[in-house]
Amino acid sequence: MPAPVRYRLGSIDVVVISDGSVWMDAGAAFGLVPRPMWEPYVADVMDELHRIPAALNCLLLRSAGQTLLVETGVGGKDPNRPDRGPDGYGRLLPELAALGVRPEDVDIVINTHLHFDHCGGNTVRTASGEAVPAFPNARYLIRRGEWEAATHPNERTRGTYFADNFLPLQASGRLELYDGEYDVTDEVQLVDTPGHTADHAAVAITSGGARAVYLGDVIHHTVQLERLAWIPAFDVLPLVSLDTKRRLVEEAIERRDLLITTHHVFPGAGVMEQDGRRRHWRDVPPDSLAGPLAEDAR
Repeated sequence: MPAPVRYRLGSIDVVVISDGSVWMDAGAAFGLVPRPMWEPYVADVMDELHRIPAALNCLLLRSAGQTLLVETGVGGKDPNRPDRGPDGYGRLLPELAALGVRPEDVDIVINTHLHFDHCGGNTVRTASGEAVPAFPNARYLIRRGEWEAATHPNERTRGTYFADNFLPLQASGRLELYDGEYDVTDEVQLVDTPGHTADHAAVAITSGGARAVYLGDVIHHTVQLERLAWIPAFDVLPLVSLDTKRRLVEEAIERRDLLITTHHVFPGAGVMEQDGRRRHWRDVPPDSLAGPLAEDAR
């Protein structure tokens, strides 16, 4: 398993933590794009079932005196899913513990949306099998429209919205719904990025004149930032996804934003660059970890 890494953004340390990985159907990941076009980008990692590994990259940061966790991966409630990736999953809590961060230390949990691979670690099972919040003192921030979609799934969406990942938050009083865009702190904002789901939200982090954006499922592979029309079959509003990606890519190039992805190979961070008419992704290595990471993350 990859160890947590850090990106320094102004006065904030953004720590990327892996919950592991899941297998993702490559054809679904690239939607209507013909296989001969997308296969060269994933041939070296695709298995015999034409699946590609999707990382589960989560963020830990400290802002305004609060410890924030962005996404919780698949979690450990169901250790034997058939899509269990080559790195396994359910590693978030042990990785936090290795950093010296206990579940009760987390003040805010943010989900970009409520698909199982982004919020499965919201909850854990007790010895009796009951699902309860994994972070007992945290406010769980979820966009109201996404909550409505998750709690009223349809024939297409019910296969990825699992009630044990989010209903216990409401029952425990830890759930906080918000509308529109939302300022978590002066440095962290939840921004509107519809397409994958109608109420998907990305996370913008701004400090010292620098900006990072955690994309969630705006993309499933970084080539989808270079080729905007390559849209996953998972997206419920594909043409809206196209508009969202265009806006984010233009902003990222202009501002030199650090983009952090959920599913790109760990740590999933990079920048978009313009070379004439061509736009391309470039991985950005993390900063060196100087001193105990536990002290930096808390």
